[in-house]
Amino acid sequence: MLGGVRANGLVPLAAEAADLGRELAGAGATEPARGAAFLVLLSFMVAFLVVRTNTRIIRSQRISWWPGNLETESGLHVHHLVWGIALLLLCGFLAFATDLRAPWWQITAVGFGIGAGLTLDEFALWLHLEDVYWSDQGRSSIDAVVIAALFAALVVLGLKPLGLDEPASVAGTTAAVAVNLTLASVTFLKGRLALGVLAVFVPIVGLACALRLAKPDSPWARWVYKGKRSGRLDRARRRFSADRRTAALGRRLQDMIGGTPSR
Repeated sequence: MLGGVRANGLVPLAAEAADLGRELAGAGATEPARGAAFLVLLSFMVAFLVVRTNTRIIRSQRISWWPGNLETESGLHVHHLVWGIALLLLCGFLAFATDLRAPWWQITAVGFGIGAGLTLDEFALWLHLEDVYWSDQGRSSIDAVVIAALFAALVVLGLKPLGLDEPASVAGTTAAVAVNLTLASVTFLKGRLALGVLAVFVPIVGLACALRLAKPDSPWARWVYKGKRSGRLDRARRRFSADRRTAALGRRLQDMIGGTPSR
C-alpha cells in the first residue's frame, strides 16, 4: 500500500516536470508561463550568486589579479544595479511589445532574471539611497532576494496567487482576492516577510499570522501596540529577542550567503 501511495504521489510530479520540460523546449507552448518563470528564477539565482561572489572577492582582496569595481576615468563607481535596471527595462519591453517565439522568449526570460539578480543584490542601496552594501542595513538585500526567489519558486510549482486558480463568479473571485490580499498584507505589516509571500498563495498561512504577535520593529507594532495594547509590544520583544536561537541561525545564514557586515 505504501508503495502505491508513493507511486500515486510521483505520477503528478512527473507529469508536471514533463509539462515544464515541454515549455522550456518551446514545444507547442504559445504562452510558456511556468517555463519562463523557471528560467527567470534560475538565471536570477545564478546572477545573484555570481555577483555576490564577485563583490566578496573584491572585498577580501585575496586575489590580486581580480579586476575589481567598474569605474569611469573620473572615478565614478558604476554599481551593478545600473546594468540590472537596463536589462529589466529592455527584456520587460520586449516581452510586452513583441510576440516572442522560441528561442527568443527563453533568451528574454534569462535576461530578465539576470537583471533582477543584479538589481536586487543592491536592493539596500536603492532603499536607503546610499551605499550600505556591507553594513547591517545591507542585509535587506539578502531579504529581498530570498523573498523574490520564494515567490518565483511558488509560481514555478504551479501555485496561483490570491486564490486566482479557483473557478468562481466575478463576485466570488473578487471577494476571495480581497480576503487573501488582506491576510497577506497584515502578515507583511507584522514583519513576517517570507510568510507574507507564502500567504499570497496559501491564505491559511496569512490567517495564522494575523492571529499571532507582530515583530516589535514592524509597522503593525508601531501602529497598534500602544496605549492599552502596549503589553503586546513587551510580549513581542520577548518573543523576538535578538539572542533567540532562530535569530542567531538567521544571521549566520545571511552572513554565509551575503558576507559578514563590516559596520
